[in-house]
Amino acid sequence: MSGKAKTVFVGDSLTEGGRWQEWFPDVEAINLGVGGETTEGLIDRLDEVAAHDPDTVVLLIGTNDVANRRAVEQVVRNIETILVNLRAALPDARILVQSVLPRGQEYAAFVKEINRHIWQFAATVKAHYLDLWPVMALDDGELNPAYSEDRLHLNDAGYEAWLSELVPALERVHDLPPSSRPIRLPELGNV
Repeated sequence: MSGKAKTVFVGDSLTEGGRWQEWFPDVEAINLGVGGETTEGLIDRLDEVAAHDPDTVVLLIGTNDVANRRAVEQVVRNIETILVNLRAALPDARILVQSVLPRGQEYAAFVKEINRHIWQFAATVKAHYLDLWPVMALDDGELNPAYSEDRLHLNDAGYEAWLSELVPALERVHDLPPSSRPIRLPELGNV
């Protein structure tokens, strides 16, 4: 066992596609992303998350519920249930819940409404909230096409944009001073 702090990344295919250990070499990164995962599916596997006894949980869930046309209230209630259950199972863990990412512009109002509720709720379970919308969405609410070929899954540029927000957010969550090393970005031109 390493002496590194354990960080579990939990979510759907967006999380599953992340190279978390490579991107966060200073922690023991565990990828619990599952392609196609919904909030209901994640509720059913929270014991798996808790079994890792992580120091930090990084959560991104909800986009598949949006695609499945779940009601805003149902998605919000499920994410709140996930957060409450994580906090109960892991009373000392740091929890970072991230906003549901933009998709197609037709989903924008729906996703923004979910995110508004989650932002308001996070503090009640001592979770941190990271709003990824500003860095990922165009003005009309469309996922920036530079970050995705299919309006859902992220390409390398999309993961870089996400990491540009996630790295400093995790430093804040861990009460660490801002990174003195530059964040390595591949040559992406103007992002």
